[in-house]
Amino acid sequence: MDQDHDFSQGGMARNILSMAVPMTIAQMVNVLYNITDRFFIGHIPGTSSLALTGVGIVFPIINVITAFTNLFGMGGAPLCAIARGRKENDLAERIMGASCFMLILTALVLTAVGVLLARPILFLFGASTDTFPYASAYFGIYIWGTLFAMLSLGMNGFINSQGFGRTGMVTIAAGAAVNVVLDPILIYGLDMGVRGAAVATVISQVLSAAWVMRFLTGPKALLKLRRRHIAWAPALLKDTVRLGFSQFVMSFTNGLTQFAYNKALLGLGGDVYVGAMTVINSVREVVTMPVNGITGGAQPVLGYNYGAGAWERVRRGILITAGICTAYTFLAWGVVFLFPEQLILFFNDSPELVEVGARMLHIYFFGFCFMALQFSGQSTFTALGKAGYAVFFSLFRKVVLVVPLIFLLPCFWGVEGVFWSEPISNLIGGSACFLVMMGTVWRRLGRAEKAPAQ
Repeated sequence: MDQDHDFSQGGMARNILSMAVPMTIAQMVNVLYNITDRFFIGHIPGTSSLALTGVGIVFPIINVITAFTNLFGMGGAPLCAIARGRKENDLAERIMGASCFMLILTALVLTAVGVLLARPILFLFGASTDTFPYASAYFGIYIWGTLFAMLSLGMNGFINSQGFGRTGMVTIAAGAAVNVVLDPILIYGLDMGVRGAAVATVISQVLSAAWVMRFLTGPKALLKLRRRHIAWAPALLKDTVRLGFSQFVMSFTNGLTQFAYNKALLGLGGDVYVGAMTVINSVREVVTMPVNGITGGAQPVLGYNYGAGAWERVRRGILITAGICTAYTFLAWGVVFLFPEQLILFFNDSPELVEVGARMLHIYFFGFCFMALQFSGQSTFTALGKAGYAVFFSLFRKVVLVVPLIFLLPCFWGVEGVFWSEPISNLIGGSACFLVMMGTVWRRLGRAEKAPAQ
């Protein structure tokens, strides 16, 4: 079985796609967790727009929770893949156990903070007096599933790092399928409204977490999650946090930018613009899903070959990843440009929200192809353990570019300026990330490849 998951054998394109296809499907299904909630909430009779806007307030907070999940999950998984490439399986298992310990500890802390400070947190993130009841109803239940959400997402990376892409896909798919089935039953059938969506999500996360833990402790796993390894391990966690910090920053700054969007839009346009932003974020999640699957599938392959010293294969893998991401984002931009109203209508049929959302969607996704450069460059830095670069470009695009532009551009273009912040940051941040990756990592790999012949 270990031979079947040896990424140093076979073509790089085949290895990447063998991981990327199931991971893309997993990403698609994972998005269904929140997208399904938004779809059904956005069509609740009588209160759909306010309910959708209220739940949209919660998603920046969920991004913060996801940031801590990525800190230990996506920080440990690439290190696990690199250690496996070096045949250091005991070290790989200890990395996995230490990450699991920190996911559990962090989840308990975040749950306590969320329960005790729910009201001030929701108003801080942009809730109004009209939308707070809906935000509170959703968040008050969702926060109790934090432990299961963090374990299912964070530990699933260790399944993928062993080459079990299909199993990782099933992990997400099982929970999402339950969520899809339960949402209409609880929201409409039992008339639970927004609370029903939160209950369905938590139940699905419990099932996903149970599946992940069962596989990692079972006989099929190449690297097992052993009880003795689930412990505080500062030496291992130092490298895990160092590498995972880039993913933490990416998710945390996603939450920060959504927070900034909500604050700016609430003041400039009111709840309808916050609702439009909620729908646009939903569309963005769907559109970026395949790119996340491609880069997520490439990371264990690149990390394994990097650990094995197969420099030429790593370079080839970088080009394949960047090429696929660029081609896809061009296609996605075209779809959004041609069908903006249809995409908005999927989530809400309020005429005012559809009109505003369609106009803003065109602006927000302008030049979306430049995000391919950010995705491929960022994932390469992460896969090869270059945490410093990954962290810098995460902060550069979101904190240095997006957040200031959200508040600066409206001075010239009004409320539309808020949405122009995204394409401008994509062009500058994406180009800078990819060019620096090619000038550093790519060149060093080339020199390492030629070294034996010199």
